[in-house]
Amino acid sequence: MNKDMKFEEAIAKLDEIVRALEDGDTPLDRALELYEEGIALVRFCTDKLDSAEQRINILIKGQNGEITEKPFGDA
Repeated sequence: MNKDMKFEEAIAKLDEIVRALEDGDTPLDRALELYEEGIALVRFCTDKLDSAEQRINILIKGQNGEITEKPFGDA
């Protein structure tokens, strides 16, 4: 898998893999290869989402009208 792959590309490839596996006509060896590739793509996407989440800040308006930044996980 290409580490420069974009999140959207990984999701599209994962969707293709799911469809191929759901089809039921994929030979066992190929199905196992697709499954392994799918697991790698899921991990890649999870890492991308975790990274994005860390970068997100929530703007919170305080009682005095002041806007402050607060880390996403602390909302």
